Amino acid sequence: MDRRDVVGRIFDIQKFSTHDGPGIRTIVFLKGCILRCRWCCNPESQSYRIQRMKTGDGKVKIVGYDTTVGEVMKSVERDLPYYRRSGGGLTLSGGEALCQTEFVKALLEEAKAEGINTAVETTACLPFEDMIKPVLPLLDTVLMDIKHTNSLKHEEFTGMRNELILQNAKRIAESGAHLIIRVPTIPGFNDTEEEIRDIARFAKSLPGVNEIHLLPYHRLGYDKYVGLDREYKMGDVKPPENEKMERLRKIAENEGLKAVIGG
Repeated sequence: MDRRDVVGRIFDIQKFSTHDGPGIRTIVFLKGCILRCRWCCNPESQSYRIQRMKTGDGKVKIVGYDTTVGEVMKSVERDLPYYRRSGGGLTLSGGEALCQTEFVKALLEEAKAEGINTAVETTACLPFEDMIKPVLPLLDTVLMDIKHTNSLKHEEFTGMRNELILQNAKRIAESGAHLIIRVPTIPGFNDTEEEIRDIARFAKSLPGVNEIHLLPYHRLGYDKYVGLDREYKMGDVKPPENEKMERLRKIAENEGLKAVIGG
């Protein structure tokens, strides 16, 4: 089969992003995820199933559709001038994009053939040899979440322990990939100075890693939970104040990393 004919399941393509890798980027959001993070802002990404979601105006939106590498690339390639001027390109997100390994590999191969910069946003909670290693040579940047260093607390808030994630972070770093650690900074979960310090120290221990992004919690996904008739498990938790985020940034920076708030 020609790689442009490989089929995957996505739910959105977002243009002109500037927070998900270098430059101006197109983000392709894939369906399906291993984790069930309480704060997930894309709950429609978690299930691989094609779903129906009510919108704020009472209409019903179909979430998810099958498409080919070739069809996605037609959309991506329309913005080649923007990528070339800004150093941007294609970012794969989700859900957990790497769950659809065959589709992702074919899509990245096609992007590299066109000279397009590539990135992935991942939790890396997957078998390394079968689902991560095959795509690493095709990625210019890996944006990887490290949510907590305590496995029991990680499981309580995401549904999965974190031993595999931490192991895979080391293996990705050792592969020579350009790895940036991201930390969704969630009140009541990982927003203490001690917790951020622990994550930063782990990130600093990874070979070649010198950058960490603290992503402040927000409630922008709340209406999607309502539309999917699902409980929003964060309740009335409020986003962290700017002053607190700046304190946490300095904690991470004190561990010898370039620390930024946001992506």
